[in-house]
Amino acid sequence: MTPRLAILVGAVLGAVSVAAGAFGAHGLKMFLEEAGQAANWETAFRYSLVHAVATVATGLMAALPQAVGCRGTLAAATACFVLGTLIFSGCLAALCLSGVKILGAIVPIGGTLLIAGWILLAIAALRLAQ
Repeated sequence: MTPRLAILVGAVLGAVSVAAGAFGAHGLKMFLEEAGQAANWETAFRYSLVHAVATVATGLMAALPQAVGCRGTLAAATACFVLGTLIFSGCLAALCLSGVKILGAIVPIGGTLLIAGWILLAIAALRLAQ
């Protein structure tokens, strides 16, 4: 993923995160509270927003001249952040709306990808040229 695309995807993910969080807090508030899912909704989009920022950061970092030797690692971190967010937050949000419990079993796959993204970002940071 190019730095420009990572920044663009992160920015869109950030906008969607804020919109979905606000919709959950206002438009879906009673539904989520009655279903006992308000905390899960909040968690889904808090994680989404954090990883939107992380995705933008990988794009900015990849644009640095010092990152020439670690752009592949940054691209992998970006992919983990985006895919992990889609799986983690997407399945958690779908669980909140549908009540389909099996979706909760998929959420940890997204979480594992998010953790992998952070590890890859740390590796990329260590590989940055001085």
